[in-house]
Amino acid sequence: MTGYDALVEGSIMAGCRFFAGYPITPSTEIAERMSNRLPKVGGIFIQMEDELASIIAIIGASWAGLKSMTATSGPGFSLMQEGLGYAVITETPIVVVNVMRGGPSTGLVTLPSQGDVMQARWGSHGDYAIIALAPWSSQEMFDLAIRAFNLSEIYRNPVIILSDEVIAHIREPIRIPPPEEIEIVERRRPSVPPTDFIPYLPEPGEWVSPMPALGDGYNVIVESVMHDEFGHRIGMGQPIAERKIKRIYYKIERNVDKIAMHEERELDDADIAVVTYGSAARSSLRAIKDARGLGIKVGMLRLITLWPFHDKLIEDLSERVKAIVVPEMNMGKIVREVERASKGRCEVISVPKVGGVLHNPDEILSAIKLAAR
Repeated sequence: MTGYDALVEGSIMAGCRFFAGYPITPSTEIAERMSNRLPKVGGIFIQMEDELASIIAIIGASWAGLKSMTATSGPGFSLMQEGLGYAVITETPIVVVNVMRGGPSTGLVTLPSQGDVMQARWGSHGDYAIIALAPWSSQEMFDLAIRAFNLSEIYRNPVIILSDEVIAHIREPIRIPPPEEIEIVERRRPSVPPTDFIPYLPEPGEWVSPMPALGDGYNVIVESVMHDEFGHRIGMGQPIAERKIKRIYYKIERNVDKIAMHEERELDDADIAVVTYGSAARSSLRAIKDARGLGIKVGMLRLITLWPFHDKLIEDLSERVKAIVVPEMNMGKIVREVERASKGRCEVISVPKVGGVLHNPDEILSAIKLAAR
């Protein structure tokens, strides 16, 4: 199954029943398959006039009670940034897939990149937090699609799947578990009468409030201007604004241990760690095997969740190894987070790769040898 196919099947398994999108290479196949599969499960597919309309449409669908998704690439992801911020401040659960391609601008239309990892975190304006997942296989395209929908419902927040052209087009066998083995998080509905419901006031011990659908009989205001717990505009109400911003930020950042996923390989005796993600991890795996063959003790920490960034994970790793090598298909972006979180405890070596091709494993091996010198 291709990465695209796996992603679509995982999304439908998670309960996605609305997709709005605009064709753009190399994400178009997701819309194409969604247009075929969604009507067969009672879902809705709409081809919108552009990417701005696409993300706003899925926000509206989510408030109508449907789990919803869009997919895009490159310039389309740039156009969606304002809508992404709107979903954040209105606490709307949506899933956005970005099949990263080389940029800037129209860039390398059909070739892979990991150049959007910082845009995923910081692309919209203001203070907020985001969740972004980076699959490295067709299996993870399926698995992380389900996880993305679950996280979006738990935290009432947009979740971004940061794929790239290689992972989207790769064809691999995957296992689709029977439904009873898959955890699906359904939307938490209000348990109080409409007269007692305050739409943006979490219950004690919760980070987010239940979310009714429009038409359920509850009064809700989906307001992009800073608002209070009722959804009313607050004007100059600084304490209310501060309370809102901190809550939508900390509901993600303070739950990093629950949200973040990673995979470790051969790190138990490692003197050197390769920290990587997505397609770059596939080349790294071969480089690590070759380095082990030369007697170099090296392992891999693969980041499955890029945002929120798990500082403590990197901090702990930096105390165990003498160097961290960071291959990524950009000019060096996540390496800055690794440098920040490792706090100078070990050497950090960036292995950038741009131009629309994967790393040759020998390029990563050379960095590992440099670290081992």
